Formats: sequence, structure tokens, C-alpha cells
Amino acid sequence: MKEISTATITEEVARLCIEAACDLPVDVEKLIQEATDKEESEFGKYAMEKVCKNVKIARETNVPMCQDTGMVIVFAEIGQEVHITGGSFEDAVNAGVAKGYIDGYLRKSTVIDPVLNRKNAGDNTPAIIYARLVPGDELSITIMPKGAGSENMSQLKMLKPAQGLEGIKQFVIDSVVNAGGNPCPPTIVGVGIGGNADKAMQLSKEALRREAGAPNPNPEYAKLEQELLEAINKSGVGPQGFGGRTTALAVHIETYPTHIATMPVGVTLNCHAARHKHVVL
Repeated sequence: MKEISTATITEEVARLCIEAACDLPVDVEKLIQEATDKEESEFGKYAMEKVCKNVKIARETNVPMCQDTGMVIVFAEIGQEVHITGGSFEDAVNAGVAKGYIDGYLRKSTVIDPVLNRKNAGDNTPAIIYARLVPGDELSITIMPKGAGSENMSQLKMLKPAQGLEGIKQFVIDSVVNAGGNPCPPTIVGVGIGGNADKAMQLSKEALRREAGAPNPNPEYAKLEQELLEAINKSGVGPQGFGGRTTALAVHIETYPTHIATMPVGVTLNCHAARHKHVVL
């Protein structure tokens, strides 16, 4: 049995929040640079060059790459042989988010009630936490700050099974193209297929955790990802919606078994600042 203190969890989450805001993962940066080199549109290339410059400045000066430092999504895999000491795991995570956003001078964007009292919480809590038990004695935490510009473009559709593959393709393509420049393209497109309505949307978030551009291990879904990416990039929306050949950097699909009478599909877009950081304790 491994013991991990809530104090350690809080410190690590705080560190990850600051790093995620200021240091774009190299896998995402690589795709952005490749897209910049290939871009043929004058306005599109201009936008991509500015994105590349912004990523570099943020990393070198340790300042956020975007003013919207997001609502924090936390994915946690908790080993069954882990004993968390000193209090609640959820409280420790939220204390870490608060510390990271206050110490890092990151914009606080959460409100305490979605409708009746939209007063700012002041510390960017609570986080949205997806936690699951797994075998082993490790605690894995991934922090993914998600800005509202891209989050507002999320879509869910309960397709009929008879609509099949073509129905899925059309829905995903329409979701990205109709979003236009709102999610700050080029985006990474997360697609969740299966489960029920909430599971499909969760899967679409999980898809954004994958190494940027890494294919689905199932070759048929990997093929579908590539087909969708090509179709989306033929739309002409382009970087920041200015037109061009790169509307999306990657399409990631995750699936789950579902009911015989339904075929839920969720789409979540991540802006070009596809921020995430990871630690294993």
C-alpha cells in the first residue's frame, strides 16, 4: 500500500495548472509548426505564424498563452493500492487548482452558480474531476484547462443506428465547420461514440488527452480519423477562421459499447492551445 498525502496532491495540481497555462505540449506544438509550414493561404499563414510566436513567448516568459486560462478538467486514475492520507482527494485537487490560479496570476473564470448568481468564485474552483479506480499503486493526474471559446462549440447528437458511419461523419464535419473561427482553429477534434449521452461527451473529452495526432489503435477508427481530418481541412475555414488548408490539427475518436437502439456521438473541440499536463505519483 502506497500512501500519498493530500498536501502532495495539492502541490502537484497547483504546479500543473501553472505549467499547462504557459507551456504548450511539444506534440501539439509540432503539429502547429507542420501546419504553418504547409499553409498556402496568406491570411492563414499569417495567423499560424502568430500562433507559433505566441507559444514561444509564453514558454520563455512563463506567462499564459491565452487570456482564457480555462475551467480545469482533471482526469485521475487512482491505483487500488493507493491510500490517500490527510483528507479528501477532491478537496486536495480543488485546493491545488485554487493555489495554482492564485500563485500563477491566472485568470479566474468560474462562477459560483450557472444561473442565479454568476458571481466569480475568485479561485477558479471547483474543477471538473473524472476519477476512476485502476489496478496498481500509482496515482495518475492529468490537468486540462478548457477555455470557453472552444467549449461553447461542443455538440451532442443521438443518432439512430441506421444512420451509420455516414451519419457520424456528417455530424462531426458539420460540427467543426459550423463552429467556424469561434474555437480558435486549428483545433484538435475529440469525438466520443457510444455509451449514453453523458458518456459520449466524456469520451470526446478523453480523446483530447491522447498524444496529438496519434491514431486510434483500432485501424478502422484510425482510418475514420484520417478521413474526417481530410474532409474538415477541405472546408476552407482555416486558421482562426481566416481561410486556409488547416482547420484541424487532428481528429481523435474514442468509443464505448452502447444500446442496440441508439448511437450517441459527442464532439468536443480543443483550440490550438490544447493545454494539458500530466504527473504520476
